[in-house]
This record gives sequence, structure tokens and C-alpha cells, in this order.
Amino acid sequence: SNICTSQVLLANMAGMYAVYHGPHGLRTIAGRIHRLAAILAEGVRRAGMTLISECFFDTLRVNLGSHALPTYRAALEAGYNLRQVSPGVIGIAVNEKTTPTDITRLIKLITGINADPYRLDEQVRQSGEDDLPAALLRRDAILTHPVFNSHHTEHAMLRYLKMLQERDLALDRSMISLGSCTMKLNAASEMMPVTWREFTDIHPFVPLDQAEGYLQMIGELENWLQAITGFDAICMQPNSGAQGEYAGLVTIARYHASRGESRRKVCLIPRSAHGTNPATAQMCGMRVVVVDCDESGNIDVDDLAAKAAEYADELACLMLTYPSTHGVFEESVKAVCERVHAHGGEVYMDGANLNAQVGLTSPALIGADVSHMNLHKTFCIPHGGGGPGMGPIGVKAHLAPFLPNHRVQPVSGPHAGQGAVSAAPWGSPAILPIAWMYIAMMGGSGLKRASEVAILNANYLASRLRDDYPVLYAGRHGRVAHECILDVRPLKAATGVSEIDIAKRLMDYGFHAPTVSFPVAGTMMVEPTESESKAELDRFIDAMRAIRAEIRLIEQGHWPADDNPLRRAPHTQADLVETDWQRPYSRQQAVFPLPCVARNKFWPSVNRVDDVYGDRHLFCACTPLDEADGQIEV
Repeated sequence: SNICTSQVLLANMAGMYAVYHGPHGLRTIAGRIHRLAAILAEGVRRAGMTLISECFFDTLRVNLGSHALPTYRAALEAGYNLRQVSPGVIGIAVNEKTTPTDITRLIKLITGINADPYRLDEQVRQSGEDDLPAALLRRDAILTHPVFNSHHTEHAMLRYLKMLQERDLALDRSMISLGSCTMKLNAASEMMPVTWREFTDIHPFVPLDQAEGYLQMIGELENWLQAITGFDAICMQPNSGAQGEYAGLVTIARYHASRGESRRKVCLIPRSAHGTNPATAQMCGMRVVVVDCDESGNIDVDDLAAKAAEYADELACLMLTYPSTHGVFEESVKAVCERVHAHGGEVYMDGANLNAQVGLTSPALIGADVSHMNLHKTFCIPHGGGGPGMGPIGVKAHLAPFLPNHRVQPVSGPHAGQGAVSAAPWGSPAILPIAWMYIAMMGGSGLKRASEVAILNANYLASRLRDDYPVLYAGRHGRVAHECILDVRPLKAATGVSEIDIAKRLMDYGFHAPTVSFPVAGTMMVEPTESESKAELDRFIDAMRAIRAEIRLIEQGHWPADDNPLRRAPHTQADLVETDWQRPYSRQQAVFPLPCVARNKFWPSVNRVDDVYGDRHLFCACTPLDEADGQIEV
């Protein structure tokens, strides 16, 4: 699942950095970094110090012997974080923010000599000591796409970003009803701290006494997540929801191993589960056993009981989602957890639908032993085009000693000595202020109210739309949880109109499509969240009902099944001004199907793309093999 796994929020930041600087700018930055490192190396050499790293790009290692520790402390006092590589050896890394003044100060701290960086630079050039080994230098062109060679002024970059924004049907234009994704408001007040240098300019391995504010923020967020989930311990390290799944199953596996039960490798997963669940279980070396669902979409309790008993000696865990992936509060969930526990297994709860639990119940109360929290869903970190950046996990006390830790920067708590699942001890903490701000501003009562309104909004949509689009699954009282599945299969059987046709047509009405064909093929999963007003919900309902009326015209033979607004959707501005319009519906019907659409028209930039063809025929932007230099061995 790209939604749970990608790091696109962070990748977009890095990508736009590359767009703005381009290949020439990046080479210039890299050249300046290496040049300053070479000046520093020259100053150290001329003072008689020993460089361990004769070949380097930006990082030096200097053997200072007994002077290493005093030098390290003096540099720290002066505001420079050096690295104690080993006894007597310090490491120094230069970056793009380093200045010649910094180099002068560092040379003084290390050698005691007042050096002139510009004179040292001239000496380096004359000696050729700054030359990098030829074998390590790239000679080929980088970032050759025009996008990396066009937007190198602030104005040009601004206009490029604005162009992308106008092509994107995002939350700043209308609701995004993606089921299972919880596309909530990402408030400007929550996003602002991401730009503050107090969060962005701190290295992941900085001495902790220089990050006291950071640690306070992380600690408070951990405490709040404990209160929300009912768990005894929180691990902030996983970098995504999928990585949170992995960390949770690794924690369970370590727990079983500590009890001499490494044989427990069976993971029970309901047929309705998210696709990441079986993938994660297999990555952790577990064997997936699928549990059936009943006609109402709930876990088949009898099948679960039979399989839990069958694999009792090997049972590691059950992975479940609550509310269920089918958008229903399963009433048997506690009994399911108890049955798994009775056979020695642990319960892992997928946190995708936590937005329907907060303030009303909790994973720990229900019976889960571990759960990940998608901070990009329930707690407002943006999806960022496909991915969040943080997926912390919570565990009950007996699992706490087996949570991930970090050898370079150990995290305090009972889980000492355990290996890491991410490169840094707290994952990608620069985006944690978003979730901190959301929880701090909402408070306990606000978070509970958000869950209640999310459930109310989903049931409002379901009740208003069920006459036109049957709701596939509901609870005993005919209600859904925070999302609902609309069944398009009867319409397709009668008219040929598919869920994809409706999804594409919604773009003409100014709406992003709901989730299509998940978790059931031929359906649409709708999750309005608490962020949307009744007016916006009504606008979406009007669009869906208008589309249903268009489908009736196909049923009645007014429009051909292969040439109608749904099959030809979405419609672009080029379609509107087409000279020879020979379609059985009008231009107005194509692009302004409701009066409200004209007030805030979204223009799709292209016509329909064949999704399946694109998935099966990947386009590679690499150099063709027949143009590659040298002999290629296969």
C-alpha cells in the first residue's frame, strides 16, 4: 500500500529542492562543501595533525590522541558538534550551511593556529589536494528532465508550484472521500511549526541536552497517544503505518522468543484485511492463515475459533482492523481477541480506522496488545501525495521490553538493547509538531467530538445515498462506522457503468473519487471525516445523485452504453472548445452538470487514463539499454 508505506511528504520536499537548484545548482553546492572540507583538511595537515581520511568528500577523521576529548569539549562549548569516532579520533562533517568563518574557528579549535581560509584555499588548489579520486566521480548527466532545468528563480518556482496546485484536485478545493484513508483538514496552524528552524535544523544524533524542547514535545505526544489508545508504552520510531506494522510484529516475535516459543509463526488475518497486513507478516517470517468473513462482512467467529485451535501451538498473532475494513463496528471483536489470547497469541490492531475510536473506545480496551497509529490519518499529518512519515506503535506492558530501540542514540525505557527499524531513533520527528498541535488544540473533548461527527457524517451519507447506491455492509441496527461501502455491481450488471466510470465522472463535478474496488471489487468506499460541513456533504450527495440520474438515462437507452458522459469522463477545457462536437450529450452536460459546478469549476488536465494498462506497462525514464556505455552483463 503506497498510502501507508511511502515517504512522499518528505520526498516532495527533497524533490522540490532538486527542482529549484537543478543539476548545476546541486553540483555547485556539492563542490562548495568539498572545497570547504579540503580547506579544513589543509589547515589540519599544515599544523602537523594526522588525517585518517585522505580521501573524503565532506567528512574528515582526525587523530588527535590525548587532545581529542579536550578538543571535542572545546568545540561543543563554541557551538560545534563534532563526533567522537573512537578514542583519540574525532570526526568533522561540513555541510552547505558551513561558512569560511566556521572553518577558521574549527582550525583554531583543533590546532590552536589562526589560519586564513582563503590562503589555505589557494594552497589546496596549487597542490591538487582537493581532487576527488577519478574513479568516484560521475561523468554522466544528472537530472536531465526539463523540470529540473527550468525553475531556478523564486518567481519561476512559485509559478511552477501554482501550476501543479491547479492540476491537483485536493482538499483546498473540495472534500476527498477516500475510504480507509481519513483525508482530514490539515490546518495551517498545525503545519506552521514544520517550517521552524528549532525543529528542522536539528540533527537526529545531536546530544540530547541540545534537543530538550524536541524531547519535551515527543514525550508529551507519547503521553497523549498512551491516553488515547490505552497502551502502556509508545514507540515513536516507525516511519510509516506499514513500518509500524513491521515494528509491531517484530515486537511480538521477540516476545515469543523470550519465552522459548519461537515456533509461534502463524499469523491469522481476516479476508477483509488491508493488503499491507499479509505482506508485513510474510516480511517478518510469519505464515499467513486467512480467516473467513460472514455474509455481513464481519470476521467469521467460528472459522477464527477453529483455526486458532488448529494452530494453537504455532499461533503468533491475529491482525485485525477496528472498525472493520468493511466500515462496521464488529460486535464480536472482544470475543475474537479473547479467543486468540486463550491460545497464546497476541492481537495486532491495524490503526487505519482509529479515527472512529478516539474518545469513544481504545485498542487496549478492546483487547489489542499492539497497534500502529497513522499520524497522517487520525492525527492530521498530510498524506503528502501518498505517504505520511510517521507510524508510531503502542503496546501493552508485557511487550514494552521488546520495542525497537537505537544503538547510536538509545531511547530511554525498558526496551534497551533491541535493534532499530528506522535510521533515526524517533523516525522523522520534524513532522511530529503537526500531530502535537492537532491534539493540543482539540483537547480530550474535541477529539471525542471529532470521532462522533466522523461517524455521524458517514451515516448521513449512507442514509442519503442508499436508495441510489446500496450500502454493502451495515451493523445490526443498519448503521455504519466512520465509512461506508457503496455497491456499484448491480448498476454495472444492468448498464455496463463501472465504479471507475463514476470515479472519473466525479471529477467533472469537482470531486475527488472515493476509494474504488477496495476492500470489495466493484464498490466505492466513502469516508467523509469530521472535517466536512453538512453543506459540503450535501454537495457530494447532489453530485452522486446526479450521476445516478445519468446512469438511468443509459438504462433507458437515451445514451449509448459506450458513448455517454460517464464513459467519456473526465472532460477537459479542450473538449469544451472542440469544433466538431458529435456526442449524444451537450457541452454543458459534460462540463457543467450542476449549477454549483460553475461557481468553482475544476478542470481536469487530461482525459481518461487507462489505469490497468499503466499498471501493467511501466514507463522507464532511464537511458535505454542499447545506449548504455560498455558491456552489460545479464
